[in-house]
Amino acid sequence: MKFNELSTPCYVVDEKKLIANLEILEKLQNDTGCKVLLAQKAFSMYSLYPLMSKYLSGTTASGLYEAKLGYEHFGKETHIYSPAFKEEDFAEICKMCGHIVFNSFSQLEKYRSVWQSSNVSVGIRLNPQFSTQEGHEIYDPCAFGSRLGVTKQNFRADLLDGVEGFHFHTLCEQNSDALVSTFKAVEEQFGEYFYNAKWINFGGGHHITRPDYDIDALKNLILYVREKYDVDVYLEPGEAVALNAGYLITTVLEKVSNGMEVLILDASAACHMPDVLEMPYRPPLKDSGLPNEKKFTYRLSSCTCLAGDIIGDYSFDNEVLIGDRLVFEDMAIYSMVKNNTFNGMPLPNIAVMHTDGECEVIKSFSYEDFKMRL
Repeated sequence: MKFNELSTPCYVVDEKKLIANLEILEKLQNDTGCKVLLAQKAFSMYSLYPLMSKYLSGTTASGLYEAKLGYEHFGKETHIYSPAFKEEDFAEICKMCGHIVFNSFSQLEKYRSVWQSSNVSVGIRLNPQFSTQEGHEIYDPCAFGSRLGVTKQNFRADLLDGVEGFHFHTLCEQNSDALVSTFKAVEEQFGEYFYNAKWINFGGGHHITRPDYDIDALKNLILYVREKYDVDVYLEPGEAVALNAGYLITTVLEKVSNGMEVLILDASAACHMPDVLEMPYRPPLKDSGLPNEKKFTYRLSSCTCLAGDIIGDYSFDNEVLIGDRLVFEDMAIYSMVKNNTFNGMPLPNIAVMHTDGECEVIKSFSYEDFKMRL
C-alpha cells in the first residue's frame, strides 16, 4: 500500500527515520559503554520492538502493564520506576524487571522483604530540586511540590543497605547542556553515595537524535561518571528514539468561516495528539507555514464538540479544499500512547512505512474499541 492510499486518520511510523535514530543511539552506546533504554511512555509500538531491540539495551516502564509489554515483546533488560507500587502488582514486577527504582525510602522499606528475596537490582530516584525547565511546569519533576524523587532533606543514608543504583530524571526535550548542569547539582548533593553504587540512571528528556544536539558533551559526561564512580550508566530516552519518525494523516471534512477560515478535520488534538493542548505546542505540518506567511491561512480544528479542540493556525501556498489530505509530522511520540475516544472519536489506524516505501497497516480500530472501554 502506498502512503496516499491509507485511510484517515492514520498514524504512520517511518521505518527509515526510526532506524536513523536508532543508529545514533547505538553509536552512543558503542562509544561510551552506556546502555540506552526505550522509555515506553513515549512510544510503545511493540510491533517494532524486534527491530528496536537490535539497537537498544532494553526498555523502561512506569507500571506493570508497560513492564509486561517490554518483557514480552522487547526482551533484553527491563527496568521500572513508579511513584508508588501496588501491593498486588509487586511480586509480578519482581519476576519481570531486573531493575526497580523506588520513589521514596518508605516504598523501598515497604517492599524490602520482597525485593531482597528476588533477583533484582534496586535504586532510589533523586530530586536535586534543580529546575532547567522554561514554560513547561507540567513536565518539570523539580517544580515546587513535586512528588517525584527524594530530596536531599529527605534522603536516608541509613537505609541504603541493598541499594545498588540511583536515578534522576529532570529534563524534557532538552540538550545536553541542561543534563551537564543537572548532574553537577546531583553530584554536589548525593555524589558521596555513588562510590558504592553499581549503576546511575540519567533518566529521559534527552533529545539525542535532534540535529542540534551536542552529543559530544553527553559522551564526555558519561565517560566522566563511568570512570570516577566505576558504575554502569543508563539513559532512557523516549522521544529521541522515534523523534521526527512518524506522521498523522488527516482529511479535511468541512470548512467554515467565523472571522477566519476554519478547517474541520477527521483528526483531533484532544483525542489524537493531546500534548497539543497539554504542553501546549503547535505540531509541524507538511508544506505549511506560520499564519499569514503564505497566501491562505486557516485554523485547523476537529469534529469533536469541544470548542477548544484546535490544533493551530497554519498557512498554505494554495487553497485547501474539502477532501484534501494533510500530514502532521513528528507524530510517533506521545500520540498512540496518549490517544483516547472522547466524543466517540475513532482511534486512528496504526501503520508503518517500510524502508522500501510500502505501507503496512499494523492495527485498525472500530466501534468495538470505543465500546469496550466503557
